[in-house]
Amino acid sequence: MEIALTLLIIAAAAFAIRTIIKTNPAQPMALPPMPARPYQPALPEGPAALHWSDDGRYLVEVVTESRYLPALKELAGEHGDQAAAASYLATLVPDDANPYESAAVAVFLAGRMVGYLSPKASVAFREHLKRKEVEGQITTCDAQVRGGGKWQNGRLAYVVVLDMEPLER
Repeated sequence: MEIALTLLIIAAAAFAIRTIIKTNPAQPMALPPMPARPYQPALPEGPAALHWSDDGRYLVEVVTESRYLPALKELAGEHGDQAAAASYLATLVPDDANPYESAAVAVFLAGRMVGYLSPKASVAFREHLKRKEVEGQITTCDAQVRGGGKWQNGRLAYVVVLDMEPLER
């Protein structure tokens, strides 16, 4: 008797759930419209508050996206089959308006956006800014665009490296 009652309750619950699902089918959520152009911060005007240096070690790599490839290729200059090592002054901009990353730090070379510090490096970098009492201000460091050399019937990717103390440990 107890088993029959349990089976009856299970059947009634299954019928109720089926009825609810049939009468109230799930509606797909409307996605927000895609922006016409991907977000990109503007390079602020004015002098840098500080210049970073790690004595030419270039150990901090910038996170780039495919949309920056044309700029990187142009900034690398003509380098034939060898890898590029084009030097620039990088401008590091705390990007408080970034809709995707709350602690973003944008990197510009020759006035052109080339990528961001990694999220972990951005947090550490902002802590350095705070310690140096230049929080939220633009700073600079030396940089190089490297890569693009021929290797195994193809070309290596371009990367941007910064001459500043490593930010991720």
